[in-house]
Amino acid sequence: MRRNPLGRTGMEVSELCLGTMTFGTQTSRAEAHAQMDRALEAGVDFLDTAEMYPVNPVAAETVGLSEEIVGDWFARGGRRDAWVVATKHSGEGMRHARGGAPITAETIPEAIEGSLRRLKIDCIDLYQFHWPNRGSYHFRQNWRYDPSGQDRAATRAHMEEALGVLERQVEKGNIRAFGLSNETAWGTAQWLALAEAGHGPRVASMQNEYSLLCRIYDTDMAELSVNEDVPLLPFSPLAAGLLSGKYQGGAVPAGSRRSINATLGGRVTPRALEAVAAYHALAGRFGLDPVQMALAWAARRPFVASAIFGATRLDQLEHALGAAEVTLSDELCAEIDAVHRAHPMPY
Repeated sequence: MRRNPLGRTGMEVSELCLGTMTFGTQTSRAEAHAQMDRALEAGVDFLDTAEMYPVNPVAAETVGLSEEIVGDWFARGGRRDAWVVATKHSGEGMRHARGGAPITAETIPEAIEGSLRRLKIDCIDLYQFHWPNRGSYHFRQNWRYDPSGQDRAATRAHMEEALGVLERQVEKGNIRAFGLSNETAWGTAQWLALAEAGHGPRVASMQNEYSLLCRIYDTDMAELSVNEDVPLLPFSPLAAGLLSGKYQGGAVPAGSRRSINATLGGRVTPRALEAVAAYHALAGRFGLDPVQMALAWAARRPFVASAIFGATRLDQLEHALGAAEVTLSDELCAEIDAVHRAHPMPY
């Protein structure tokens, strides 16, 4: 299992990261613990969760359950040092967390304490803001995103205040590093500039969607990542399961994410299914498993530290772990880019 630096934090993480957003809904407690055991055995030592998890669906009665399940694993085995643990503070509008309140100086300590309690740990290695208060173009908002009504002064004042609170959380030993999620190049640059000016901890990483089907990150954000040592932690590197091929031809397997969310959050389109077919054909020509090819490609991009993948079942986890053994030749990567040019922005 390859390992990469997590920005400038001094921490290293496995190139694959175990996502936990199904822990407590599609994935039972026992299955979740078995996944943690198996992932660790395979060399995966990076785990990502969030206070709002599990999803599919998000519900008031299950908010925080994924963190609790992870915490029970720690309580059972006491192997806290085996994992680099990342979690997230929900942004504005997530009504099941603090009534949908935005990220503020008041909510940050409360949210951190809640995550620490549920995770049954003393310190969170990477604490991330799930999405910015002002909104962003992520989650298919890019088709109608309009930042023209934003208040720059108010945004920067919020960032400065938040960094001050985060600095105190670092000093208290509650968190080690601070990361962002679903952010933009401009937003990240502001966080970095304010940290450089002495207002709080520097952004360590970025968690945005990235896959063979979703390559928005390849331009401005990739340049920022490389030049500022803020690596990407791609989520949905299998495009919510689309790249597995299990939804081709209109199939909706029982218990799958699409059986709960018919459009996979707006990802299911005719063009997306055409692109999946093209990537599967490419994998076949190179003698590769398409899931492992897609996951290895996302994990090995030059601006990526670790690709976050989730598995509903243990056999799916076992299948995904094979990505660590995949070799991506220059010829294959060139062919992948050719397919991308033929099937750009499919959702």
